Amino acid sequence: MRVRVLVAALAALALFTSACGGGDDDDDAPAADETTSTTLSVADAANAYTEPGPYPVGITTLELEGGIPVEVWYPAVEGTAGEDTYDVRTMVPQSITDLLTADVPATFTTGAGRDADVAGGEFPLVLFSHGYSGFRQQSTFLTAHLASWGMIVAAPDHWSRDLYHALDSFLGGVPVEANDSVDDLRFTRELMESEHAATGSRFEGHVGSGPVAAVGHSAGGGSVLGLAPDDGIAGYVSLASGASLGTRGAPSPQPLVLPDKPSLFVAGSLDAIASVETATKPAFEAAPAPARLWVIEGAGHLAFADICTYGNGSGIIGVAVASGLGPFLDAAPEFRALGEDGCLEPAVAVADTFPIVKHVVTSWLRELFGVDAVPVGLGPDVAGEYSVPVEIEENL
Repeated sequence: MRVRVLVAALAALALFTSACGGGDDDDDAPAADETTSTTLSVADAANAYTEPGPYPVGITTLELEGGIPVEVWYPAVEGTAGEDTYDVRTMVPQSITDLLTADVPATFTTGAGRDADVAGGEFPLVLFSHGYSGFRQQSTFLTAHLASWGMIVAAPDHWSRDLYHALDSFLGGVPVEANDSVDDLRFTRELMESEHAATGSRFEGHVGSGPVAAVGHSAGGGSVLGLAPDDGIAGYVSLASGASLGTRGAPSPQPLVLPDKPSLFVAGSLDAIASVETATKPAFEAAPAPARLWVIEGAGHLAFADICTYGNGSGIIGVAVASGLGPFLDAAPEFRALGEDGCLEPAVAVADTFPIVKHVVTSWLRELFGVDAVPVGLGPDVAGEYSVPVEIEENL
């Protein structure tokens, strides 16, 4: 049955299980294997996963064959501390880096220990796929958050469309030999499985052998659709995307036949890159049950990435404009759109969208992996419990 709401419905009770996936013999992890049941108010259920989970977060960088970097966030041992920072100016060709001289924020910092030890036990694997002109760390606000709730998240750079190679191509650089983005995800899964089995690896014995989930933003949503039919992929999350398997979010000219796997679609009502009406909703409506759709009122395309936190809230475009690159952007309107959609008014601030995205993706994955026996805060009753309204549809 499909349910569509813009405000909270009748109050309901949700059954919440607190299991987080630690091993029985692990003194570092919380007592996560003792499952308890708690009744939550609608407001509490809606915000159950907005805050960090019980695990400190570790972060490390691995490589696929050919030197393609893979960023991995994971539950770390108790006592892990520190911060990890990336600078978006290092994600572009050197000729552009040299021009991004403005004294405005261009970094994103998360609480994580670089190369920390992994917490004891096995943890489910989540693959993350970035969008066109994105990069592997672009949604660290979410990927690190998932790690704090007991998941290992691995994100490859897609050289077929990442920020560096998209800009390099625009500037007339020599095209690189790049894998198909779906293959990047497959190779990343194989990499993590090999790390699990490798003696002396940081991840030895820690990557769960059960089902795998895939999360993709924008063109990454198309990539996870391509990956979803693979054996062992339990389900997928499509952020600011739709049914296209192309790299720029254009609607597919073919009839929509989506993978017969559980799915979650999350979108922003103001997204001008991947329209809710022409991209996201048609994909949700074509998806076999069980499928869920959340549309965040007033959010844009980059409500699902760190990018709007740069440039004092104006995104990577703000960094470029402040550095005097306005004429370059005038000649590349597609990059301007991809770099600021959702960052500027009338879009709501990402400070309002991030908690919603963290909650819905974390809750959905925990149900998918069997950590939560029933969904926590995913139904239409929670739609009015956030700082901005959410439209929720279900096909269960």
